[in-house]
Amino acid sequence: MTKKKILGIDLFSGAGGMSLGAEWAGVSVKYAVEKNIYASETYQANHPKTTVITSDIRNFSVIPANLGTGVTILFGGAPCQGFSTSNRRTNNRKNPDNWLYKEFIRVLRLWQPDWVVFENVTGITEMESGVFLKEIINDFESVGYTCSCKVLNASDFGVPQKRCRLFLIGSKIGKVVDLNLYNPTQKVTVKDALFDLPTLDNGACIDVLPYAREADNDYSKILRGSLSQSSGHLVSKNSEYVLQRYKHIKQGENWTSIPGKLMKNYKDSSRCHTGIYHRLRDDDVSVVIGNYRKNMLIHPWTNRGLSVREAARLQSFPDSYTFRGSIGFQQQQVGNAVPPLLAKHVFNRIIEQL
Repeated sequence: MTKKKILGIDLFSGAGGMSLGAEWAGVSVKYAVEKNIYASETYQANHPKTTVITSDIRNFSVIPANLGTGVTILFGGAPCQGFSTSNRRTNNRKNPDNWLYKEFIRVLRLWQPDWVVFENVTGITEMESGVFLKEIINDFESVGYTCSCKVLNASDFGVPQKRCRLFLIGSKIGKVVDLNLYNPTQKVTVKDALFDLPTLDNGACIDVLPYAREADNDYSKILRGSLSQSSGHLVSKNSEYVLQRYKHIKQGENWTSIPGKLMKNYKDSSRCHTGIYHRLRDDDVSVVIGNYRKNMLIHPWTNRGLSVREAARLQSFPDSYTFRGSIGFQQQQVGNAVPPLLAKHVFNRIIEQL
């Protein structure tokens, strides 16, 4: 690995998943900008050496002068709800959130770092038949960056989740980065990720608990480290009629397995999204975590939703990583995050160029 010091700033940092991956790769993240107070608190609790600026990105106009000397990287991803293919009403250029990436470009012009990493959902590649993505790339190139762009699946990099994200890497010195290299590891399954965690019930509310059993695979051993207990064992409390629905769904199945008589509160249950009421398969990677409470994502072995820690495991957060705020805010932070292990491999591609 290079001996050069690598300094980073994280925009739209959220709970810090991308920063964690950057740090694992050897980046010293000096500043992070995040306007959500609970996500900001989570970030600060887990990244004590980073200065967190709790502010709207539009108020961030001065690059700190005390970063130090070294290779510089600006990274992050603008809020992605407007780019999501599942949100057709806002999947167009009329949605103001779709222009927040311009704030990223603005800071890029201010700082002019050596490298830039921009991350977002894959829907951005499909929006307006790809024209919108071309405009984004043109914006990066107009600032002077040579761009490499690729959609990566987290499950190809040791994350137990089928989660595809777009990564755009920009180089100020004309480097083209090969993002086609996959991590040559066997797929990590849901069982690998969850097997040693405590047995929980619907509505579980005891935050810190000891492990249920010894870790039996490399993935859980690495995320667990030397801990004997972990936090985040919080589960949303579902109504009894929801629990009755869970009982009819086998691993890998969704709402279509629920008897019609139990779905009468839906005006037209046939129009439900395929991701609703999905029970995870324990012998495969997870589906996208996302808003797992709203989607009623079901635990593979128990008739309940996922705990915050279980979702964090499926995102590749270590068990030492703690989340702040009420359960709803914690769930949102985990679901919105970039899987740290995926981010690590992206930053490794850059470090290999140095």
